[in-house]
Amino acid sequence: MQEADPRSIPAREIALVSLGAVLLACVVHWPLPMHLADAFPRDLGDPIVQAWQVAWGGHALIHQPLDFFQANQYWPLQDTLAFSDALIGYAPAGLVGRGVEATTIRYNLLFLFAYALAFLGAYLLAREFKLRPAAAAVAGAAFAYAPWRLEQDGHLHVISSGGIPLALFLLIRGYRRGSVKTVIAGWVVAAWQVSLGFTLGLQLGYLLAFLGVLAAIAVWRGGREQLPPRRILVATAVGGLILLVTAVTLALPYQRVLSEHPEAERSLERVASGSGPLWSYLSAPENSVLWGAATDSIRHEHLTSIAEQTLFPGLTILALVILGLATPEFSRRMRIGLGLGALVLILLSLGVRSSGFGQYLPYRALFEFAPGWQGVRTPGRLNTLTSLIFALLAAAGAAWLLDRFTRRTALAVGGVLVALIAFEFAGDVLPDAPPEPAGARSAIAQPQLHLPITIAANRRYVYWSTNGFPKIVNGRASIDPASFTKLTAEVSGFPDKRSVAALAALGVRSVVLHPYLLVGTRWSQAGVKAIDDLGISRRVQGDLIIYDLAVPARERGALRK
Repeated sequence: MQEADPRSIPAREIALVSLGAVLLACVVHWPLPMHLADAFPRDLGDPIVQAWQVAWGGHALIHQPLDFFQANQYWPLQDTLAFSDALIGYAPAGLVGRGVEATTIRYNLLFLFAYALAFLGAYLLAREFKLRPAAAAVAGAAFAYAPWRLEQDGHLHVISSGGIPLALFLLIRGYRRGSVKTVIAGWVVAAWQVSLGFTLGLQLGYLLAFLGVLAAIAVWRGGREQLPPRRILVATAVGGLILLVTAVTLALPYQRVLSEHPEAERSLERVASGSGPLWSYLSAPENSVLWGAATDSIRHEHLTSIAEQTLFPGLTILALVILGLATPEFSRRMRIGLGLGALVLILLSLGVRSSGFGQYLPYRALFEFAPGWQGVRTPGRLNTLTSLIFALLAAAGAAWLLDRFTRRTALAVGGVLVALIAFEFAGDVLPDAPPEPAGARSAIAQPQLHLPITIAANRRYVYWSTNGFPKIVNGRASIDPASFTKLTAEVSGFPDKRSVAALAALGVRSVVLHPYLLVGTRWSQAGVKAIDDLGISRRVQGDLIIYDLAVPARERGALRK
């Protein structure tokens, strides 16, 4: 009989840790679990747009799977889902529920899931490196709840990083045990992580390539006896192909967008504007309960793009990292490798500068020569991989510390360390979800243009469009299409002859005016302007004012198509 693998993790342990990860996510983000249907974490910026993305994913899977990226925003442009990281990996969640309220609940559940998975993935990876459960829990907390992540709570595609440590865990475990199923599972999880967006998918792809090179060098130096069994080589080829096909397939619509919309290209100057100084690692998010006020002077004196440059890893985590580097829980070679990896990533996270010595920072080599990095606008998000290294080193430091105590006391100390890390993370805000305007669910001809056109309003229109997904000219994404910018100028005087002509030529059927959003915009008097000679009609529908536009006969056939 074959002996049990000493590195095996009992299913009961995994189940308990998974439950604990979910409970910790709920506690740390309290009272979000009590407001799943009527609030959003962090702000009403990207979250409500990303809630629409997930909802659209489910809608497209059912109604237009072959035209998945032809979303209902920015009509009549093509591939508009690819104007941002599309969160495709969450599309199956969009199959459950319909309408705005379901969209809100779904997003919040995925938000909590993302944190729980980040904890679980890092925990399992630490366990694979033979760390005890209490120390592995510190790894999970250090990866999921480092203070810098608080600023990223409005970016689901950034906090959804749990697939990275989970894929590494499965791959390392699979290769160590010679398990074909586990190896393929690791590659599938990596492909799923890529499907959530290239912001983190690109990092994971390059990390796997780097680790693959190291593995190949080790095999070359060790000779044929170090070569994995044939079945593992086949599993690697199959898994790598799954990842490659996923990445290439998802990249195609983004390439089309870049070709059709030159304004989507990330210039070196744009990347430089989002690149932070070394001070970034001493600056916490403004809403951090513990560190926000303490690092206020750093944020305002040294940072130019605060939302992307607050990268403080947390004092508890830093102390444990230093301990992990100095103690023998990991081998000397591994500690050196992790330390050097963290330093390289920190340096890369600083990005580039458009002039001076900073223009020669190593990130520029990635931008100039490495495929895919030209599409990245925020180098600081490389801090995801830095945090994973810190989490492993912090767990090693915690393991050394816990060895100084009895088993029962060690569990309590481990719990205290997790609680300290979570406390340094505390600081969520919870704005109310924007209520759907009365009258929005009544029949309104499409395509539609919603006014006023502002960044905040466009986000709401997209979010509200999850009720039926009508074609709307408005949209919100990582790029501002030049054609939409031009149309915004043309309809600045709506309702007038110029705007009506432009909309008729485009084929817009309705203009929806939101009076309660008009204050301070160029459309503040639109609702009382005369329309007698414009060939359009106006009606009040709940909270909305609807303008019905006559469509030229030559346009009607195209619209029906």
